[in-house]
Order: sequence, then C-alpha cells, then structure tokens
Amino acid sequence: MILILRCIVVRETLENRGVLRHLRARMRAEVFSALNEPTDSCPEVSRENFLINELIREYLDFNHYKYASSVLTAGLYIHFCKCSFLSVEKC
Repeated sequence: MILILRCIVVRETLENRGVLRHLRARMRAEVFSALNEPTDSCPEVSRENFLINELIREYLDFNHYKYASSVLTAGLYIHFCKCSFLSVEKC
C-alpha cells in the first residue's frame, strides 16, 4: 500500500513539474524519428505483395487517410525504395 502511494505521489509530482509531458513528447518524437530513418536497402518483396501493398496505399491516399498511409509506408519501406509500379523487378 505504501509503495502504491509513493508511486502516485511521484507521478503527480512529475506531472506538476511538466516532466512527464516532456518525456512523452520526447518519446513520441524518437519513435517517429526511428520510423523515418532512411535505410540503404530495399527489402525483398514479391511482385504480388508489392502490388497488394501499393493497392492498399492508394486506397488510403484516395480516402485521405494520410496518417494511416504514412504509417503503412514507413512500416513497409515503400518510400525508401526507388521502386515504382512499372519497375517492380528492380526491387
């Protein structure tokens, strides 16, 4: 019980000082920075998976789901590859 109370007091103190807000913002920035780091290599993607990924990305862009599209793109490294629909063999 005392341990729980100490945790609550520490948390409230850090929140009042603005430390938790700063830590959350810093952590969020680091996550987005890690997702946006360029990579040197294009992952092996089959032609079928490439087409499926592109269709999903186009659907998200068409419906203005910009955040979802950017997360998908970062997760699949689509924008890091110098590939296009017409030159999928180069990946």
